[in-house]
Amino acid sequence: MNDQAAAFKTLVFTDPQFARQDPGPGHPEQSARAGAYERGWRQVASCEERPIAPTDEAAIWALAESLHTREYLDSLKQAHAKLSAEPGTRLSLDADTHIMSESLPAALKAVAGAMQAVDALIAGEAPHAYLAARPPGHHAETDRAMGFCLLSTAALAARYAQQAHGKQRCVVLDFDVHHGNGTQACFWNHADLMLVSSHQMPLYPGTGEASERGAHGQIVNLPLAEGCQGPEFRRVWTSALERVRAFAPDFIVVSAGFDAHRDDPLAGLQLDEDDFAWCAQAIEALARGLGTPGLLSCQEGGYNLQALERCVAAYLGGFSR
Repeated sequence: MNDQAAAFKTLVFTDPQFARQDPGPGHPEQSARAGAYERGWRQVASCEERPIAPTDEAAIWALAESLHTREYLDSLKQAHAKLSAEPGTRLSLDADTHIMSESLPAALKAVAGAMQAVDALIAGEAPHAYLAARPPGHHAETDRAMGFCLLSTAALAARYAQQAHGKQRCVVLDFDVHHGNGTQACFWNHADLMLVSSHQMPLYPGTGEASERGAHGQIVNLPLAEGCQGPEFRRVWTSALERVRAFAPDFIVVSAGFDAHRDDPLAGLQLDEDDFAWCAQAIEALARGLGTPGLLSCQEGGYNLQALERCVAAYLGGFSR
């Protein structure tokens, strides 16, 4: 790839597995979300599909164990074995997280895609990558599934950048309407892993107070009141990105949830597509100033299918370099 071709490209990591896992009728994290992602990114001329290649499953589990407990991961394997032996059945891991035989393979495929996206960005193949995955990941804590999430994908992407590529300080920027409690739990004791999360409060999962700062002060929570609109959201993030600049990360991951959109049924923030395009521009400017090798955006929430499609298109279309 020549430098000019690479300069404007967003690699979109996809797999049919993401449409197969089905948490059940009426569940907001429905299979149709995968189609909304695709309709969104296909509207952006700079996007190039990159199917997720087969990945050594042992390597995925080893990475997962760097942030999740072995006991929790073993419980996922056991649940999957039971579901595989009883096709058509589901298990509830908590009140919101319902899995079937296709669920764990989808979560593993998401982590594989995150690993491959990190590799591609650091190799200079493109300045941006978008992981169009489901289920989401940012609620999965070190020792339990939660909020539709099985594995903490964005957190694991940052960890992989450290382990496989020697990156010293990584950050996850999370603008999903719900607090990234799983990422927070995974990063809490790691001075070299930063989380910045904006989220409506009070709202599920009930965490994310500004006083929750991590063992090394590297957790930055930005609670927003119901009804918060774009100008306040942008003001809060502009200030937060200055704190990220001071942290000086050498790799950036974005937990890109679009359920803060005004049309989303699960929350009450009042953002629109232009606000997510602004996020892309502001984060890209930060990355350029820091000289990081690229931006990886991992899909999180967004439960109005029409709004989700528009937001994916606006966010990915907001990148310029």
